Amino acid sequence: MGWSSRPRLPRWLALRTRRGQRRAFQAVTLLSALALAPSTWLWLSETDRVDTVQAVPGAPVAVVFGAGLFNGEPSPYLAHRLDAALALYQQRKVEAILVTGDNSRDDYDEPDAMRRYLVDHGVPRIRVVEDYAGFDTWDSCARARRIFGVDRAVLVSQSFHVRRALALCQAAGIRSYAVGVPEPGNATWYYGGLREIPGAGKAALNAWLKPDPQFLGAREDGIARALADAAGH
Repeated sequence: MGWSSRPRLPRWLALRTRRGQRRAFQAVTLLSALALAPSTWLWLSETDRVDTVQAVPGAPVAVVFGAGLFNGEPSPYLAHRLDAALALYQQRKVEAILVTGDNSRDDYDEPDAMRRYLVDHGVPRIRVVEDYAGFDTWDSCARARRIFGVDRAVLVSQSFHVRRALALCQAAGIRSYAVGVPEPGNATWYYGGLREIPGAGKAALNAWLKPDPQFLGAREDGIARALADAAGH
């Protein structure tokens, strides 16, 4: 037959459908732009302060952020961060290392695992200081400044996370450069990158509002003692 059995939409309904599709597309485009804006801000504003172990400017303290444990030992990503901090120490780019992570449960202790790893690889015990309440990146940065007195540091994390750490530590009052630890582009790396999209939005809010960490506590002198020990050698 020379005609289609499919009914034709009335002209007004067809126009409404096209208009609705256009508005839906515009809404999706706007929401995507809003979701990606914080990540774009971090990439553009912080990239010039990310470098290699060899090229990054020195600072009194390296700050290493937790990245999970396997059977009580640092995960591969965390071990790579610790190896970079170890290289910074061995090359005398830093004099003390602040390891900050989660110790919210009796059976999960990131900071002590990080400290053991560094000490076992030759860093003197007094030069490694634990922050047991680094529950997220903002808490780690805010506590590094307010509890441990860090005002200048080299931050150590994977490249997909370290720009967020830079922005938050700058907002907390720490003059920072960073080492972006390289990793192969596997599933873990891509998952970490995807997590940074909502993480960047949260970072923008934290940098603006500067909330208190989940746990503040009393000021600690571990970094001061570590730097005093370095000055005596």
